Amino acid sequence: MNVEIISDDQRDALQEIVNIGMGQAGASIARVLGEFVELSVPQISAVDADAIPVTLATLAGSGVASAVRQAFLGELRGEAIVIFTEHSASDLAELLSYGNEVDGPASRELLLDISNVLVGACLGGIAELLHAEIGFSAPSLLADQVAPGELVQAETIAARCALLVEVRFGLEKRVFRSHLVMLMPEDAVAALQRALDRFIEEI
Repeated sequence: MNVEIISDDQRDALQEIVNIGMGQAGASIARVLGEFVELSVPQISAVDADAIPVTLATLAGSGVASAVRQAFLGELRGEAIVIFTEHSASDLAELLSYGNEVDGPASRELLLDISNVLVGACLGGIAELLHAEIGFSAPSLLADQVAPGELVQAETIAARCALLVEVRFGLEKRVFRSHLVMLMPEDAVAALQRALDRFIEEI
């Protein structure tokens, strides 16, 4: 069930800001991988906590998927989850000259490294535009090669509802696809609203 926790003006401003932040993240990934990065238009919605697992499973699509979680702290607070579709790790390994196959630990380390670059660049860019302080925890593996419905359990979502910001990263001519999702609990959205209002006033 969708719920409204930000205004239309705030949503438009956030979409513009996320678009810039994900562009920075895409450029960072392109430099690391030496490949053109395809980006989606950011999708922003507010959902009940119970609906988050289903929403993330839909993003993952068919086949198995992996997910990395990373908390962000400061004036902007929440959790970023990066979902990797099936075969993304092997595609990354091939690009980075690890060979066509990587073992479990190497594959997981690769996903953690790429997630760290994505989250840091995207959310760091957003925080910079909003003049907000932000810090990050170390990324950790949330799920490894599981069915999409098993990526996130409802009981791990602390808030009653969350602001879901989704951007999709892909590599041209490759199967690699990832989705960066920001989950901000309801009480943290108030700080985001204030930052967005300041941004709107400065335009």
